[in-house]
Amino acid sequence: MEIKKTRFGDLFLIKHYRNFDERGSFSVINMSNILSDVVSYKFSFCQDNIVNSKKMVLRGLHFQKFPYAQSKLVSVIKGKILDIAVDLRKESPTFGNYFSHELTSNDDTSIFIPRGFAHGYLTLENNTIIHYKVDNYYEPSSEVGINFNDPFLNINWKVELDNLIISDKDLNHKSFDWSN
Repeated sequence: MEIKKTRFGDLFLIKHYRNFDERGSFSVINMSNILSDVVSYKFSFCQDNIVNSKKMVLRGLHFQKFPYAQSKLVSVIKGKILDIAVDLRKESPTFGNYFSHELTSNDDTSIFIPRGFAHGYLTLENNTIIHYKVDNYYEPSSEVGINFNDPFLNINWKVELDNLIISDKDLNHKSFDWSN
């Protein structure tokens, strides 16, 4: 397992290795003991989620307020996504900036997204399967969303936005109030 730093503190790309033989392949995508050596706070994954989506599904941008904020380890089991993480940590030098990375089932890479980030993704292939681990359970009263097309963020989704499949809930998120 190789952990690559990004310019966003505590946000890492994790390259895991796949072993092949005549039976197929085997991969380890999470070794929390190694990851915990580089993340600046203690965490322990408590829930795994699997999402299966059609092509052009946009989910997000979601986050949970403290004390229910979540770290996420995002991997693609099948297909391809454009993964987006927005830094909402006011004390961070990258506050208000976003991280964008294309994840595929063939690149053996995961993204560790720390607490204090909004997260979203766009599926780029049909029947894309995303697996993500979180370190805090879903708490509806703490859930917040930011509009995926927030003019301040100006996220480059790398596709025409006319044909997106997006829930009414995500479509109606407000722009983020960057003033407070």
